Amino acid sequence: MIQRVPALERKERARCVRCRAVVRAPERNARSQARTAALALAALALWPAAVTLPVMHIERFGQANDASVWSGSIGLLGRGEWFVGGVVFVCSLLLPLLKLLALLAITGGRRFMQHRMRSLLYRLVDWTGRWGMLDVLLVAVVVAWVKLGDFADVAPGPGAAAFTLVVLLSLVAGATFDPHTVWEETDTNR
Repeated sequence: MIQRVPALERKERARCVRCRAVVRAPERNARSQARTAALALAALALWPAAVTLPVMHIERFGQANDASVWSGSIGLLGRGEWFVGGVVFVCSLLLPLLKLLALLAITGGRRFMQHRMRSLLYRLVDWTGRWGMLDVLLVAVVVAWVKLGDFADVAPGPGAAAFTLVVLLSLVAGATFDPHTVWEETDTNR
């Protein structure tokens, strides 16, 4: 059912005339925007530590090596492992950073961005969410493959906790974002 929603005050809610579901609630939208921005900013603050601190400590044949997400992806690319290094670089470094920056731009740039740009950024955030866990799966397969051969001892490093927090904060920030706010007009934009 198509309904026209009038301009609402801060505490008012618009409800569907058929099912009584909330169609628009300005206070909910403001809380959603603030919550998403805070979570994205927290993840963005942890991102440098997550990609530079050692994620795993590998000991193989008496030699110890610490690997971070950054050094691992650059090392793979440097050794000619273009596919695996590219997947780790794009899915662990580039896409999470783009997603967090896009969430901040959408939530903070309402007054400066047109609907079309916010919509494009939201689609980017939605698309990157599908690829955010591919690198975690890849690392799990590599660690399992290394462990199966009993060639090496692999232990998590301090960067693993930071990387996990960034992934969780990014997922929660994406989940708390209300996409309806991308298309809704505020009184100042009319």
